[in-house]
Amino acid sequence: MPKNTSPAEHIVDINVSEEMRTSFLEYSYSVIYARALPDARDGLKPVQRRILFQMGQMGLRPDRAHVKSSRVVGDVMGRLHPHGDTAIYDAMVRLAQPFTMRLPLVDGHGNFGSLDDGPAASRYTEARLAAPAMAMISSLDEDVVDMVPNYDNTLQQPEVLPAAIPNLLVNGSSGIAVGMATNIPPHNLIEVINGAKHLLRHPDASLEDIMRFIPGPDLPEGGKIIGLDGIREAYETGRGIFRTSATARIEKISARKRGIVITELPYLVGPEKIIDKLKDAVNAKKIQGVSGVQNLTDRHHGMRLVVEVKNGFHPEAVLAQLYQHTPLEDSFGINNVALVDGQPQTLGLLELLRVWIKHRITVTRRRSEHRLRAAQSDLHLVEGLLIAVLNIDEVIAVIRSSEDTAAARERLIAVFDLSEAQADYILELRLRRLTKYSQIELEGRREELERTIAELQEILGSPERLREVVASEMTEVAQQFGTPRRTVLLESDGAASAAAPAALPLEASDDPTWVLLSGTGLGDLDAIAVTAGPGLIGSLTVGVS
Repeated sequence: MPKNTSPAEHIVDINVSEEMRTSFLEYSYSVIYARALPDARDGLKPVQRRILFQMGQMGLRPDRAHVKSSRVVGDVMGRLHPHGDTAIYDAMVRLAQPFTMRLPLVDGHGNFGSLDDGPAASRYTEARLAAPAMAMISSLDEDVVDMVPNYDNTLQQPEVLPAAIPNLLVNGSSGIAVGMATNIPPHNLIEVINGAKHLLRHPDASLEDIMRFIPGPDLPEGGKIIGLDGIREAYETGRGIFRTSATARIEKISARKRGIVITELPYLVGPEKIIDKLKDAVNAKKIQGVSGVQNLTDRHHGMRLVVEVKNGFHPEAVLAQLYQHTPLEDSFGINNVALVDGQPQTLGLLELLRVWIKHRITVTRRRSEHRLRAAQSDLHLVEGLLIAVLNIDEVIAVIRSSEDTAAARERLIAVFDLSEAQADYILELRLRRLTKYSQIELEGRREELERTIAELQEILGSPERLREVVASEMTEVAQQFGTPRRTVLLESDGAASAAAPAALPLEASDDPTWVLLSGTGLGDLDAIAVTAGPGLIGSLTVGVS
């Protein structure tokens, strides 16, 4: 026989074009469903959902101490998301950043980054769940959502979180899938809840009705939104563009110099980016009249970027140049793409609210059904225990005369007409429970359970009552976590636009100025009338002794 013989090879002929098409579609579906797009119900991507769920399983509640981020990342990766620690940590960092999330879901301790710098490594930072996250994972143990196996079928994880907060609208989302992307801006929790409650009570409400409650996005860092036409278009079709503008004011920064103080920036624009663009524009002669810039931002005073204006230049005209040539004015493209029943869809405002409202109705109904079953089971056991208390001597005699537990169970069932569950419960009791005082407690417990069962049956038997419960829980969430609006909405360009002060010359002219002092007197001060050319900015007041 020849050497190095091997069994016959099995070769399969395939169509390369068909194989590429199939493989790419499978890859695309995996990216869309399992990585890049949020679910419209809880507004979370799979990795974010797994982080919050696992942190809840670890007991990292807001009233507990922080733990190392590396521990959270390791548990999530080992149990639920075996796709690398970097992706998990990056997702957790985003959940903790107050300049990214309107309502952060993770309470981070340490350097979790800024708009200009990345976070510290996970071994240096600590984390726990923020208070709003508890509303996202509440009632998970009450069969409110479907549980699915993890990657190796050893553990269970929620398909979607209960999400008492309309997270997709409140915190927004961004992601790039295959052939599609999503970009949803943050909104104000109180406004979204009010709009959802109105839609819950008036299912046929129009978009204009809802926009009375939700007029536009509410960005974490404040600023201004200029022009609402793009927002209306996005709320109607799911796509639109709006412009964001920084909040700036002109102040006297020294005895003889005025400057521009910027206190709020457009969404996801950092001060260092503004400084770099400003320096480039000054070097390119696109911006004139700027003598310097200082970043005085800190944790205690917040954003404060000071642009010094040269003497002889109008600060208003310099500010117009800044809006035009730096990211002080930026645009945001809304693209409301999310998963609905596992399929990516572009959703308008009404559709986004309806999906979340439907989810909350389902969660509330399933929770009520679970609580009803638990209350009925408890009532059944309490009734059996009351029978035992009323017939304590006979029960003890039956148990003492029985050879084993099985025989005692059968005799209790036969003598007192009990169920097997009631008999087992009686056999497991301690004798100290079978007292007269215990009987009073049991009767009170029975009445309480009967009231609970009647209330739950009313909720499950009436769609209107069920919606009232959902609406009341929405109100509680808004009262607990809601904050005032931070972003100013401007229908038209107004003074914040770069084009507004275009008529004002950049440099102040050096014309003669006359100062007239009146002798009439106004209290302790004499009125001073100022007649000035275009070169004089402001007014002058002088005291006369």
